[in-house]
Amino acid sequence: MSIENWLIREDLEGGVTRLVLNRPPVNALNSDFLDLLGAHLDRLQADTAVKAVILASNSKVLSAGMDLKEALGFDLKDQQAMVRSLNVNFTKLFGFPKPTIVAASGAAIAGGFFLVLASDYRIASLKARFGLAEVRVGANFPVGPLAIARATLAPNDLRRLMLGGHPIGAEAALAAGIVDIIEDGDAVMARAVSVAQDYAAIPPGTYAEVKRQMRGPVIETIENAMANGANTPPDGWFTAETKAAMSRIIG
Repeated sequence: MSIENWLIREDLEGGVTRLVLNRPPVNALNSDFLDLLGAHLDRLQADTAVKAVILASNSKVLSAGMDLKEALGFDLKDQQAMVRSLNVNFTKLFGFPKPTIVAASGAAIAGGFFLVLASDYRIASLKARFGLAEVRVGANFPVGPLAIARATLAPNDLRRLMLGGHPIGAEAALAAGIVDIIEDGDAVMARAVSVAQDYAAIPPGTYAEVKRQMRGPVIETIENAMANGANTPPDGWFTAETKAAMSRIIG
């Protein structure tokens, strides 16, 4: 499958566009996939016919996070490329001026969880699970994802998820305010379309400005860090522990 097919754009009625993650089996993330997401967001932002965006998946998970099998072979430049892609593209999603609704029909883990945290309205299936597994794979948090997690998670949820590395279920995520509603089966997407159509009716300039008021200071912090070298850590992203930890996870 070509890289361009890892994301499928579907234009629905009422100014709603659905972006479907389509990299089987678990929508594992690499720099190409993240950069493709960023390119789609640029086009959707420029398209005046698009009023709201749904993020969804063609598989049983939203995304299992970074492609660990690929990451085992990363050299210094690969690690820096991944850090840059995580910082740039999740920040772009976090600051996207139009409404974003995520339909998490399954697990959203590690990098995949930031598709949820960076979105404006979050819908989960009953079977969905959410977690920040980075500590379990021996990786710290690049500045962009770290700032987004701090901005969107309550302190004790942040502590448990980041330091424990264990996922939580949909009901726990709902109780914590991490997701907004739980649906089952096909109702997940039906709800996403309904919410997107509702958000699409909000005056777009006002929506963009209010979102900027909410998230602008966090984005400014990330952008300043990127301008000062956060995208290219001189020693790379991984430590002496990382690849061994990844190998244990892969099995």
